Amino acid sequence: MDNKIKIKEIFESIQGEGPYIGEKHLFVRTTKCNLKCKYCDTDFEFDENSRAFNYDEFFEIIKKSDAQTLSLTGGEPLIEADFLLEFFKKYKNRLNKKIYLETNGTMPSELLKIIEFVDIVSMDIKLKSTTSQEHNFGVFENFLKVASKKEVFAKIVFDKNILDSEITSCTELAKKYGVLLVLQPKMPQDEGFSNEEVFDKFYSKYKNIRLIPQMHKFLNIR
Repeated sequence: MDNKIKIKEIFESIQGEGPYIGEKHLFVRTTKCNLKCKYCDTDFEFDENSRAFNYDEFFEIIKKSDAQTLSLTGGEPLIEADFLLEFFKKYKNRLNKKIYLETNGTMPSELLKIIEFVDIVSMDIKLKSTTSQEHNFGVFENFLKVASKKEVFAKIVFDKNILDSEITSCTELAKKYGVLLVLQPKMPQDEGFSNEEVFDKFYSKYKNIRLIPQMHKFLNIR
């Protein structure tokens, strides 16, 4: 097991996605991802500006922030689950921060390692129509079986290519676990495409949904 975590960047900003929009978070962006989504605009490659931290170094960096929430993002943070498990065992009680995990929802066994230390799970449900990759909804269900032990919501990035069958699969999964679905239009949006129409299709099947774009892009913040 590697006793260092590879970090692309650590920065304070305002949460711009999901139901916690507007909160100050300390973002820790890990390197590496197990997916290659077509729409991804995040630079998470390890380069000359990245750094590897051991447990103590990582704690010393993040404890300096007065943000009340530590947001683990990526890439895919659960690739670092073994490091995070040992780190949380050692330092979780001294952090005085909520742990907010942003994840693509495809690594349930890794989530199981650290779920006891996580407070909020922001899970993506990836659609083939937007990612150009085939995704097995059984994996998302296995993930929710673990994530539902804590507060969890599911984020769905969509565009004009979204299929009715995908909407049905998402709403059936959400119903089973009673999770909030956050519908997030892919940016930039397709001209002439109706977000409201997609919202209505979801709402006809499941009521616990919200349509929330990436607000940090409107606010011109990170």
